[in-house]
Amino acid sequence: MHKKNTTLFLAVNAVIAALYAALTISLAPISYGPLQFRVSEALTALPFLMPGSVLGITLGCVLANLYTGSVLDIVFGSLATLLAGVTTAWFGKKGNTVKNRLLGCFMPVIFNAVIVGAVLTWGYEIQEFASPIKSYGFNALTVGIGEAGVLYLIGYTLLRQLPKIKSVREFIDRVNQK
Repeated sequence: MHKKNTTLFLAVNAVIAALYAALTISLAPISYGPLQFRVSEALTALPFLMPGSVLGITLGCVLANLYTGSVLDIVFGSLATLLAGVTTAWFGKKGNTVKNRLLGCFMPVIFNAVIVGAVLTWGYEIQEFASPIKSYGFNALTVGIGEAGVLYLIGYTLLRQLPKIKSVREFIDRVNQK
């Protein structure tokens, strides 16, 4: 990678990380907890268009989760974002089709529902039911619903609209150059 490309790569990821953290923290009342609508998670759709942005969304999630002070959030929440970003990028590499966009947006929903649902249930002991398994199912469902709302209302729209803007498409192409 040339120095110019490395600088662009780092700058883009720094902006994405800062944007993710700023959105999450500034909207803290709806960004954390069992009923969350983390608007910044729409950025997890970006690896579909720019695979290298996995670094930015993951770092942004780490920074946002530092706000909670919980090692569980920092480690496992960020792991969910990393896994979602990698798999979303994989779908993007398969082609910008409706099916791949839908599946790419589904990856953050699945990873956050499963992983964050577990953290809420067993790490924070948020158990609405006598059965931990039922509580886990409920927590995974509520996290998944919030995540699906963000990804399909905002993230999917970004994936459809950004490539239609010539200057954005050119920028994405420049960022993706090796």
